[in-house]
Amino acid sequence: MPNLTLHQRIEKLEARNTKVEGDKAWETSWTRRLSIMLLTYIVVASYLRFVVHIDPWINALVPVIGFLYSTLTISLLKKKWVMNRKG
Repeated sequence: MPNLTLHQRIEKLEARNTKVEGDKAWETSWTRRLSIMLLTYIVVASYLRFVVHIDPWINALVPVIGFLYSTLTISLLKKKWVMNRKG
């Protein structure tokens, strides 16, 4: 950044901040959570059906519910961690 003007540096930082905000919004979005849940269900149901040879439709919900529960509790743990870290 040595040859950039102050205005160019500010624009670069603002673009970076916009990207980081978008990434953070995606990480906490329900769209992301639901996508992962759906893909997890499909993969586990397929595995149970074609490899283990059992009726998978209810059993495949176990990891999906586990994932959902983990995403809900992780945010609470993160908040506590950030508060304790600040002192």
